[in-house]
Amino acid sequence: MSLLMTLRIAIKALARNKLRTVLTMLGMIIGVAAVITMVALGTGAQAVIEDQIRGAGTNMIMVFPGAVTVGGARQGAGTVSLITEADAAALRTVPEIEYVSEMVTSQQQVISSQSNWRTTILGVNVDYQNIKSWPTKSGAFFTEADVTAGSKVCVLGSNVAETLFGEDDPTGQELRVRNHVFKVLGVMGPKGASSSGQNQDDQIFAPYTTVMKKLQGTDFLNYILAGARSAGDIPYTAQVVADAIRTSHNQETGSEDSFRVLTQDDLIAARTQATQTMTSLLAGIAAVSLLVGGIGIMNIMLVSVTERTREIGLRLAIGASGGDVLMQFLIEAVMISLAGGLIGIGLGYGLSTFLRVYQGMSTLVPPNAPFIAVAFSASVGIFFGFYPARSAAALDPIEALRFE
Repeated sequence: MSLLMTLRIAIKALARNKLRTVLTMLGMIIGVAAVITMVALGTGAQAVIEDQIRGAGTNMIMVFPGAVTVGGARQGAGTVSLITEADAAALRTVPEIEYVSEMVTSQQQVISSQSNWRTTILGVNVDYQNIKSWPTKSGAFFTEADVTAGSKVCVLGSNVAETLFGEDDPTGQELRVRNHVFKVLGVMGPKGASSSGQNQDDQIFAPYTTVMKKLQGTDFLNYILAGARSAGDIPYTAQVVADAIRTSHNQETGSEDSFRVLTQDDLIAARTQATQTMTSLLAGIAAVSLLVGGIGIMNIMLVSVTERTREIGLRLAIGASGGDVLMQFLIEAVMISLAGGLIGIGLGYGLSTFLRVYQGMSTLVPPNAPFIAVAFSASVGIFFGFYPARSAAALDPIEALRFE
């Protein structure tokens, strides 16, 4: 028998039991749609994270303190090396670095004439605004003279300004932080969430010297934020930064670093790895329904072989080979799984669009997902359809014709 004739017979056999065929497809439809939707959610979340991190500036480099090693043992929490103003000064001598900002964070209760709010006070230098490409919405940022003098001045994030002063412009108003009174110089433009999910608009910005000395009572920094002159060769610039910090710390060549240098690419790699793991987990859970769908196809095909035993015996008796019968049932199984896969792809795209448009979720279906889904559907049909097809091909014609 020709392949075309076998295909026509398989289509007629499936058409005789339309409802059963559709119900058999259902497992594949749900499985493929679920996998595509889960992958779209994970890929969309990964794209959002990358956009958020890159939106903060592709030329950002961060220097954090690291754990101290004594006698070959890492000392852990409370024994980290300190990042100081001297380290920031060392970075300002690096030709590849254009901007440097000392960073000090402090959680404080802030009180205005109208309200109070607990928020993060971020001590920065004037270069911070250039590194983050973050303009003010009203008023102005503080100056280098304010940083040098440790002035009690601040700039509010847009959410803080709204919480403490409502619709009024807070420029020129005063805030009380513990026993210190700060003058508000302006309000930053809206920025949104950071790559870590922190609301960047729920912050107050003040000279790092003020936060370090008057609020924290320390003489060290939490970290240093630097901006490279060019985003073209960040890994090289990061290495130059590391060399400058090693010199500042008087570290011996080959010794373990007492600090960590991170770039935007490092952050993206760490975040996307976690997202990819979660996407794989969700897709794996959704793929269980594909397995169930494949088992359903095998079950129905075995039932079909039993129901059509006499038909199979008749075909074998008039000259059809076992290979013809095997091919017919295999084609039926593949057609069921392929049709279910194609419908599932459409449903997956539809669900992804619905979640993006009506639920505000970020979804992105990878370009190769439909091709993988089609290939996987065909593989499921072949794998789970082979045993019933072989069982049909192995029937004895005489015994099959006697079957009641």
